[in-house]
Amino acid sequence: MTLSHLPLRLPHWLALMMLLSLQLIAAGLLPQLHINNAPEVYFPQNAPAVQFETGLRAEFPSDEMLIALFEGDTVLELDFLQRLQALARGLALEPDVDRVLSLPTFDTIRGTADGFSVEALLDSALAEELSMEQRRERVLQDRFAPGLLVSQQADAVALGVRPVAMDSSVQRLALERTVREAITDAGLEPQLTAISGQLPLDVAQVRAMMRDSLVFIPGTLAIGMLLLWWLFRRWLVLVAAALVIGATINISLGLMIVIGKPYTLISAILPPLLSALSIALLIHWFNALSHAAQLGLSGRERVQRALEWVARPAFFTALSTSVGLASLSFSPIQPVATFGWVAAAGVGALFVVTIGLLPTLFVRWDRGVWPNRRQGIGRLQRVISGLSVLGMRRAPWVVGISIILFVFLVPQIFKIKTETDIFEFFKDQHPITLSTERIHERLTGVTTLDMVLDAEGRDSLMDPVRLQAIREFTDWLEARPEIDRAMSVADLIEEMHWAFNEEQPEFRRIPDSGPLIAQYLLLYDGDELHELVNREFDRTRIMLNLNIHGARAINQVMDAIEAQIAQQPVADMTVTIAGYGRLFADQEQLMISGQIRSLLSAVVLISLLMLLTWRSVARAGLSMIPNLAPVVVVFATMGLLGIWLDMATAMIASVTVGIAVDDTIHLLNGYWRRRRLGAPHVSALVRTYHTEGRAIVATTLLLCAQFMLLGLSPFIPTIEFGLLTALGLFSALVLDLLLLPALLTLINQRRRTEV
Repeated sequence: MTLSHLPLRLPHWLALMMLLSLQLIAAGLLPQLHINNAPEVYFPQNAPAVQFETGLRAEFPSDEMLIALFEGDTVLELDFLQRLQALARGLALEPDVDRVLSLPTFDTIRGTADGFSVEALLDSALAEELSMEQRRERVLQDRFAPGLLVSQQADAVALGVRPVAMDSSVQRLALERTVREAITDAGLEPQLTAISGQLPLDVAQVRAMMRDSLVFIPGTLAIGMLLLWWLFRRWLVLVAAALVIGATINISLGLMIVIGKPYTLISAILPPLLSALSIALLIHWFNALSHAAQLGLSGRERVQRALEWVARPAFFTALSTSVGLASLSFSPIQPVATFGWVAAAGVGALFVVTIGLLPTLFVRWDRGVWPNRRQGIGRLQRVISGLSVLGMRRAPWVVGISIILFVFLVPQIFKIKTETDIFEFFKDQHPITLSTERIHERLTGVTTLDMVLDAEGRDSLMDPVRLQAIREFTDWLEARPEIDRAMSVADLIEEMHWAFNEEQPEFRRIPDSGPLIAQYLLLYDGDELHELVNREFDRTRIMLNLNIHGARAINQVMDAIEAQIAQQPVADMTVTIAGYGRLFADQEQLMISGQIRSLLSAVVLISLLMLLTWRSVARAGLSMIPNLAPVVVVFATMGLLGIWLDMATAMIASVTVGIAVDDTIHLLNGYWRRRRLGAPHVSALVRTYHTEGRAIVATTLLLCAQFMLLGLSPFIPTIEFGLLTALGLFSALVLDLLLLPALLTLINQRRRTEV
């Protein structure tokens, strides 16, 4: 029994029940969808840097922060400081807050008659005793506050909120909302000019993801439905399409829920993608039904004929698309890998639903009239015929010009830069972009790195020699232009020594005596010490704030640091680079390796699939030419326009190859089927482009329109993914209409010459 006969053996009532049940069961799972775009879900948990980071956070607090910036002439006035202090203390009581940094709650070390004390830098009680100028002098003379909590002009102050360990974007979203509401309740919103940091960045991405889902899912569905109505003018078509699209998307999202995968910015592309692919396959199915109707067929005979035309190429197009998408599972970035194989499973479900369940329903309920060739889809024929005939008549010219064009395009690919810069992922006027720039301008950069130094033996970091080495290494770090500030345990010990010696400038250094250092540490009762050194005093960290935030730039800084350590070791200590910036920068290398593996696997697997489909090496090679060329077009465009290869654009090649090959399969299947039936070359091509050609143009234009809809996203990688994928598919269509008939014509002429 062939693939085209099997669906009609299924009773229509059972097919309808199965179709409705698939949707209802999957839809019932949707409330359990776990929305989470947190950075942790992007990092491979088995990566050494991730495992080191996990161990580090067991000893030291997270470097994730929310930074709120307040500006104006009133930020050091008593009323503002009282409100800021109340705000900080209130937020510190929140269960999701680990610590709040602000002028009223930040520790400073001061000399006393008995040695030194640790006191609040500028709480409301102290502020009440000081004049405005004295307040200004106190905060600017502190070793740590300028650039961290107050601007160099003392006309801007910051509130830093460090969350407890979080692994969910929903938690971060709730905390940011809590902070904003608390600022409003404290009456400080008029002075609030910026909120940024890793936490607000994650929140901004989640908001972009939710907004995209609310716009693009109904948007792509509406475009598809309008095109189907314009092409076929049948209510049955729209109802069938709604059932298929709903089932396909719900099954895919339900699969993510069952296996416990989060819904991220990457997986947010899944519903509009599957909606577009569903409409594309349905157009081929409805086009076959329409063509069978024009031949005078009806009922079971009409559906059977349509299945004979569509089932086999639809099967292989589903396989090729699934293979292209599944190749993304080779990516070490988990959301990309999840997107790949869940999308592949969704395409498989789409084929089963469309070819396995729909036909018997159309046998039962298709009683209407299909549009004639001058209506709907038939209106595309003039463009199709013009291009395909040009390809046949001017075959050498078309092939020659194509070769020249690709010779020009290929070198442009090498201009592509691999980069991931999440702050640049938003448009210039986006609040997170403006806030980040403002905080960079008034305070320090928000990108963080930790230099983790390990020494052997308990209390080994009380040794003056090691502390002096840390001091020199910290000075070298701060001298780099990319690093705004570096804070280490050496800074604290120098402050203790300075304060203990009546704040004389010459004592702001590391003491020569280990026992004296131990005594200082025994007297210290502030909060900062054990954020910098563990309680065994054999591990410490230097906290860095960088004024850069791109993966490439961070990697360059880390390379320079590692080179410095290799040239001049920090005493006998081992140094490991950690923190959010390290994990983020590591994604660049993971992305490059994942992109190469995904693309190579897609090309190899689809080529093998084409060999299986056509059972001929020559035919398999021919079918790949117009589908690899669009990848060249897309990458060359990226090189010419300076578009980065990032997590979103890295998926384009596999997606484009997997989808574009579908049209080629339909065309070649129609052409070679007619050739087997005895049609001459020209007749076979003309008839193929007259029937299958109309469907592939309609489906490609639909896919392009739906991907171009992603250009309305506020998230730049989504915009680039949508527009570049549309470009790749459109170029594949042009090549299918021009280059493919030209190649077939030249091959036919060569065979005739050989004969």
